Amino acid sequence: MPRLPRHVGRVQRLRGEARAARVRGLCAAEPAPGVLAYDGATPVGWCGVSPRSSMERLRRSRTMPPLDDLPVWSVVCFVVRSSHRRKGVSAALLAGAVDYARLCGAPAVEGYPVDPEGARISSSAAHVGTTSLFEAAGFERIRPTEARADRRVRWLMRRDLR
Repeated sequence: MPRLPRHVGRVQRLRGEARAARVRGLCAAEPAPGVLAYDGATPVGWCGVSPRSSMERLRRSRTMPPLDDLPVWSVVCFVVRSSHRRKGVSAALLAGAVDYARLCGAPAVEGYPVDPEGARISSSAAHVGTTSLFEAAGFERIRPTEARADRRVRWLMRRDLR
C-alpha cells in the first residue's frame, strides 16, 4: 500500500477512524512501513523504512532526487520516546531497518540524514537521523542534497546490501 499521496495529505491530517484505518492499512501491508523498538513490552521507538518507490514525496522530490535506478529502500524518519533518547535506540532502529530491508530483498538502503556539523540540533531536525548515526551503521556519504534540516545540509547516504 503506497504512502498517502500529496492530494490526500499526511496521516497526521486524518482524524478519528479515518486515521486509525489508514495506519492499520499501512501496517498490515507487505512490506511493513517501518520497524519498532521495544523496552520490554513497551514500544519506545519507530523507524520509517520501505521501498523508495512507495513514498510519494520522495518519488517527486526535487531536493532529494534519486541517485540511480536501483530499487533502494529509504530510511525516512526516527521517533524515539524522550525517556529513551541518547540510549542507543536510534542505532538499534537503524540496524533493524537495514535487516528488514535485506530480508525483503532490497539491494541497498538509503537515508537522508542531517549533518549537525558538530553542533546540537533540534529534535525536529533530528527525526531524519544524523550523518554520524548512519556512518556508524556502515552507510557512506554519497552526495549532499538540496534539502535542509535546522538550516544544515542533509546528505544522501547509502549502504549496499548485495
